[in-house]
Amino acid sequence: MNHEQFAVAKVRPGRAGKVPVSIWDLLVWAFQVERVGLDFDEVGSTSGVRPGVGMEYILMKRGDLGCSIDGGGQSDPHPDADLVASAVSCLPEGCGGRGMAVAIAEMARSGCWPDWGRNMVPGCEPVEWRRCKHGMYAARSLWDGLDRWPAHLLGQSDGYACRVVFTATPADIARARRAWLGWWGALLELRCTFQMRCDLTGFEVVDEMPPRSPWKKVS
Repeated sequence: MNHEQFAVAKVRPGRAGKVPVSIWDLLVWAFQVERVGLDFDEVGSTSGVRPGVGMEYILMKRGDLGCSIDGGGQSDPHPDADLVASAVSCLPEGCGGRGMAVAIAEMARSGCWPDWGRNMVPGCEPVEWRRCKHGMYAARSLWDGLDRWPAHLLGQSDGYACRVVFTATPADIARARRAWLGWWGALLELRCTFQMRCDLTGFEVVDEMPPRSPWKKVS
């Protein structure tokens, strides 16, 4: 995967008050610094609550139950990081569900945005290359498909074709852009959740987001 940028966590929770933070920087801090993990059934496994409850309900229950997510280290992660992991774990299916949750966690740990197709350039190249004493050349084969000339009209070197493959097709670029928009929509869902609940102790989530359609800004 080509990544748009690399981010190192640059925020810390406030002690005397809440620190303004974008949702992306909050995610990078939680997964990269605090090293929280995902638990897709943290409430159900603790209290018997049926799966499929909403994100807000799980965040509320976390405070009631006092449960925490395994951060993978010797010390417990910051409570705000636990809340971030909980919110990511219960992303609704409309935002990509568990698959998107795992993708967001992995990208936040590495500090990378998904590739939206910035370096995709449509091209056409041979299916196979071969080498001779003069260098590399496109492999060819006897064409037996549509519009092939009759055999009695072909010379010794006639009737051959070079099979090619098209790269970075419009479908490939569209697929990459859809993946970006899905990731961006999931971040928007997380941003709105924390802005509405306001239950982080050291952070206040602001409106700042990655660009929604970065390809529109490229000339």
